[in-house]
Amino acid sequence: MSKYEESAKPSEPFLLSLLHQLQDLRRSILAFLLSLPTSLFALFLLLLLAYNGFSVFYIHLPFPAKSPPVPANFLPENTAGELMKNGFSSSSKVTSLVMYAMKEEDPAVILKTHLPLLRKTHSSITPITESSVSKQRGVRKYKRKLKSVPSKARSSSFPAMIAEFFAGNSTISCKFRFFMTWISSKSFGDRELLAMESLFKSHPNACLVIVSSSMNSKTGSQFLKPLLDKGFRVMAIDPDFDYVFKNTYAEAWFDRLRKGNVNPGEVSLGQNLSNLLRLGLLYKFGGIYVDTDVIVLKSFSKLRNVIGAQTINLDTGNWSRLNNAVLIFDKNHPLLYKFIQEFALTFDGNKWGHNGPYLVSRVVSRLSGRPGFNFTVLPPSAFYPVDWSKIRSLFRAPRDKLHSKWLLKKLRHIQSQSFAVHLWNRQSKMLEVEKGSIINQIMLDCCIFCNASISRL
Repeated sequence: MSKYEESAKPSEPFLLSLLHQLQDLRRSILAFLLSLPTSLFALFLLLLLAYNGFSVFYIHLPFPAKSPPVPANFLPENTAGELMKNGFSSSSKVTSLVMYAMKEEDPAVILKTHLPLLRKTHSSITPITESSVSKQRGVRKYKRKLKSVPSKARSSSFPAMIAEFFAGNSTISCKFRFFMTWISSKSFGDRELLAMESLFKSHPNACLVIVSSSMNSKTGSQFLKPLLDKGFRVMAIDPDFDYVFKNTYAEAWFDRLRKGNVNPGEVSLGQNLSNLLRLGLLYKFGGIYVDTDVIVLKSFSKLRNVIGAQTINLDTGNWSRLNNAVLIFDKNHPLLYKFIQEFALTFDGNKWGHNGPYLVSRVVSRLSGRPGFNFTVLPPSAFYPVDWSKIRSLFRAPRDKLHSKWLLKKLRHIQSQSFAVHLWNRQSKMLEVEKGSIINQIMLDCCIFCNASISRL
């Protein structure tokens, strides 16, 4: 027997003994597991499976370093004035300033998931979620709204046509320059016709420019023909936003809107464009702007550079809100400049009134008491004798003697104190004009073609 065989013999019993011990240990473990309750045994199996799964697949989330917060940037008023004086329509600096004012939050960081078994895959799959679907719908709605915005500048005939129209001729002159805007695919209706009739009834020497593509059409021409046949001067013309907004803060804003860099929001884009267009028209030409649901009662000949209050504070007697349905201003008036600036820098298409009545209220409240601005705020009785929440009362016929007495008193007050009545079309367009109501009497006083049915206002 060799020395190697002699040294190997003693190890065989040791190996057999070790094997028996391992088998005994396994039996003990199995016996222990079998003696455990079923729930704990199941938990053990789940942990075992989780461990095995983690050893095959792993997820690595690379969290980026936290970026420092972006400081708020405010545009000093004197800097803005210098840019305006130098002409900033083509300047990238002004565009960046507007973008600071309209800056949106940065999108959330998307964490990538790394799967070692799929490293060679070059395609990425974006999961379809409710938020992604709503975002796509919002983009489609956003694009539909922008279809109404012209993509390129119109011809330079816009200012020439308006200047020629206002110039008149040797027999007819424009003593009053009125503007209306109508950013809609539909033509005027009975209410808009009454507004024009009342305007010419109280201002027979007026010239009215309707800035509207839908009214500058065959249908629009037919609608305006009765007034033209009567000798009244009225013209419909397509809006030239590029000319009207040129060399104002509106120019950079409108350019961004046209390129899709401004969110038009949920409020009608046509309504907000009308809010801005009226300011630009008065700033470029001067004159009187009236909404198409404003019934003019008497001449504006004694009014100059005025805006009307919608409501007042009963405790202080001061105005609490202004409105932009009637505006009377000289050409290049500084208050109009401030209105346009406010619109461009604070535009919000999701808040009704933010770019209209609330805008003029914000600006005038900041300018209160400052020198260099010459304008007057008229009381609510001038243009808004009835608030929007009570406009229904003007359409109702008298219910009894007491109500009839109240209606007569209210009518007399409006006729003596008011230059116009705003019908608040949003609240009253579906109301029927009842015979004997205040609106019924106002229509009879202000109409030119008085054979129309009063119930169709």
